[in-house]
Amino acid sequence: MSEHNSHAVSTGVFSIQEVAWILGVSKSEVCRLIRVGTLPAVRRHSRLVVPAHAVARLLPAPGERGQA
Repeated sequence: MSEHNSHAVSTGVFSIQEVAWILGVSKSEVCRLIRVGTLPAVRRHSRLVVPAHAVARLLPAPGERGQA
């Protein structure tokens, strides 16, 4: 695990860019999800971050991915 990712895990939050990578979408899509209320975000040191539990909620359950 890289130092950058281990920091996110230890703090329990992800940056907008990290959330976009995890979900496989653009940063603008993450911002839209925050704006419409689908994804909660908080300010930490003047940066917008997303709690890890909120990102996990949007991920497919194990075994769901790739099924029709």
